[in-house]
Amino acid sequence: MGKTDQNIGKRLDLLYEKLNRRKYVHPDPLEFLYDYRDIRDREIVGLVSSGLAYGRVGQILKSVSIILKKMGPEPSVFLLENNYNTMQKAFGGFAHRFATGDKVAAFLTGAKAVIREFGSLGECFASGLSKKDKTNFKALCFFAEKIRQHCPACPGHLVPVAGSLSACKRLNLYFRWMVRSDAVDPGGWCSSWSSGLIIPLDVHMHRICLQLGFTNRKSADMKTAMEITRQFRKISDHDPVKYDFSLTRLGIRGDLTPEFFLKI
Repeated sequence: MGKTDQNIGKRLDLLYEKLNRRKYVHPDPLEFLYDYRDIRDREIVGLVSSGLAYGRVGQILKSVSIILKKMGPEPSVFLLENNYNTMQKAFGGFAHRFATGDKVAAFLTGAKAVIREFGSLGECFASGLSKKDKTNFKALCFFAEKIRQHCPACPGHLVPVAGSLSACKRLNLYFRWMVRSDAVDPGGWCSSWSSGLIIPLDVHMHRICLQLGFTNRKSADMKTAMEITRQFRKISDHDPVKYDFSLTRLGIRGDLTPEFFLKI
């Protein structure tokens, strides 16, 4: 790691120490996962929360709350006891921008089938991993395709099309939540998978990484996400998305800006 990388690494560690705390989570759909100690429930809640994580944060929290309330205190039991038709009825009238109740029902029916096939969503993800791969991109594609295969109707953008140019931000965010375990990310899956995680890239994170010099690419797509992840891996090889939460607080909170970080 060069001197420049070391300097940025020190600043990132200071930022992590300052901002990677539970008190900075709200408002963020991640907060829903804290209410579920059973990993069988948490991985389903995480899938729903990340799947709906687009648009205004207030609406995201409202929409996730509606779905989780319909599912009851044990989402894993809800999936076990319901099928596509009954879930369509349960989520009837729901709408979160492009996501309708029917799409959510199809999405969760696909997830239910994956859980039946592999035992859990985490085991499905693990089945797509290979020791030869430096990132979990192939596992991401495998995971998404497995869910899509079992959806009785189109889930829309709730499940990304495997291998597309999309940065798959929401799915990478889900994997971060489920794999990492610290003061913010609750984990539950195997923590050793963290070295292959890909940065959950959106316009906000892309802008910050442009300022850091981690990329010159203008599109916030998967190629850019992989390039940025390689830069983070130079600083934290075993945990390249370690700083994702801290960096994304910049600009989200009124008292924290990218300029704050650049002046550390």
